[in-house]
Amino acid sequence: MLKDNIRQLAESIHGDVITHRRFLHSNPELSFQEYQTSAFVKSCLDELGIEWHPLAGTGVVGIIKGDKPSDQVIALRGDMDALPITEANDVPYKSKNEGVMHACGHDVHTSSLLGTARILQSLKAEFGGTIKLIFQPGEEKLPGGANMMIQEGVLENPKPQAILGQHVMPLIKAGKIGMRAGKYMASTDEIYVTVKGKGGHGAQPQQNIDPVVIAANIIVSLQQIVSRAADPRLPTVLSFGKVIANGATNVIPNEVYMEGTFRTLDEKWRAEAHRRMKKMAESIAEGMGGTCEFNIVNGYPFLINEEKLTAEIRLHAEDYLGKENVEDLDIWMAAEDFAYYSQVTDACFYRLGIRNEEKGITSSVHTPTFDIDESALVCSTGLMAYLAIKRLGN
Repeated sequence: MLKDNIRQLAESIHGDVITHRRFLHSNPELSFQEYQTSAFVKSCLDELGIEWHPLAGTGVVGIIKGDKPSDQVIALRGDMDALPITEANDVPYKSKNEGVMHACGHDVHTSSLLGTARILQSLKAEFGGTIKLIFQPGEEKLPGGANMMIQEGVLENPKPQAILGQHVMPLIKAGKIGMRAGKYMASTDEIYVTVKGKGGHGAQPQQNIDPVVIAANIIVSLQQIVSRAADPRLPTVLSFGKVIANGATNVIPNEVYMEGTFRTLDEKWRAEAHRRMKKMAESIAEGMGGTCEFNIVNGYPFLINEEKLTAEIRLHAEDYLGKENVEDLDIWMAAEDFAYYSQVTDACFYRLGIRNEEKGITSSVHTPTFDIDESALVCSTGLMAYLAIKRLGN
């Protein structure tokens, strides 16, 4: 029985997947600098006899063709880059690269996809169709490795009818996954603002054009776009995380610099909000005697899990893991460049549980103490292999 075969294979390679994951964790590389990681992936695929080709610099795409006749194609994605974080974990596989850490679980995604590839390659006689293995660079940094790989043809020749991705989730226990159909993760845009006025002595405000007061008005007023212009049924977030007014207790500066983020789940509203924010900020500054340079850098689009595909994948996941081990997810306003894939083909992006409170493994992603319960690597490899084969119609 296919399910039992995959479970046994996932158990049998568990030790090797742990070894791969720990090697990658010890040797993290930043976005678009995944040279050693890419070489490691290529060597593993070579050992498995899997055809591969490079894409988007450090990206790698492997191809597995089932022995049975079928024109069906599915893509499986794992990202490879790490974050500029200094690891605080005291573990044998701690990062060797100072200031760089796999704090978002991409070491898990890459090692898991290699494990899935091993399972699928050994079962070629059991299925028909083509499986694309996408080892993607640069998820953590604009313009996003997914966008680059799509532009270079990763979803062509052959063209997949669907793509699957998984991502670690510290809120879910190891052995479980989380799923949501429809809109799931937000678009993300970066906002850079420079407010200019006329600085001077803090005791003589009448002689100055205070950019600090202008900036404060802009920050407060822009929130009205979220609370009054946005449809209240549509999640929208506007946050400013950096404000620099380099004056002093008695010195009004000439300018104030600000950085923020805007996130939502609708492309039409996203564009309209950009226009409104820029117009409002510039008008406020002009009305108060100053000027405002308001720049928005478009980031990732929102991520949508195609309803029919996700319903199908959920049924297969419940069959493989047990219904009690597939949890419902809520909308999450973080962003993921997997969203690019979801904008151009049917996609399903689910969450892999890695939490174990008894072992003290509870830290969030993007923190110096992030780690995983490595028992999750049995689920991560076997489940994706099962989903891929079932989706291909076998």
